[in-house]
Amino acid sequence: MVLGSRLITSLVLAVGTWLALGIAVDGATAATPATLLTHAQAAAQFQASGVTWTSSGNCANRNKPSCTSFSGIRQSTVDGVRTLRAASRCPIVITGGTETGHASGVYSHWNGWKIDIWRNACVDAYIARQFARVGAVGWGEQWRARSGNVYTNEGRHWDIVFYTCGCRR
Repeated sequence: MVLGSRLITSLVLAVGTWLALGIAVDGATAATPATLLTHAQAAAQFQASGVTWTSSGNCANRNKPSCTSFSGIRQSTVDGVRTLRAASRCPIVITGGTETGHASGVYSHWNGWKIDIWRNACVDAYIARQFARVGAVGWGEQWRARSGNVYTNEGRHWDIVFYTCGCRR
């Protein structure tokens, strides 16, 4: 029974990973809901997945740049972070969410599309192994997942944009 349980768990994680990477499974779409979450809703999902976060201001106020807030984060971004955690089996520590102080734009932190996570050897190796290197941009090195999600090494952290539809290739 334990073997069957492990197999089912592995299959569920694999299908979730495939969907997050933009690979259709048995006619399913890779798109995830565009629902905007409260800080508490996102924090509960992160916590349940073993994803942690830190805030230099020890706060969650979206309007203070020293806080780490998830208010207004997209469900698809939360799903992307949770999938990264499950697929990589790396410790994921969020250092930036939807709080003010990040660059503006459509696919921005404020609009719920992006998240920053601390760099560590495990995450660095996973991204380098699993994703295609795009090259240098003005603020760091970029890698792109098959889903279109873009991972930018900005020195102390990864800046990640999670595109809902995976249509940015």
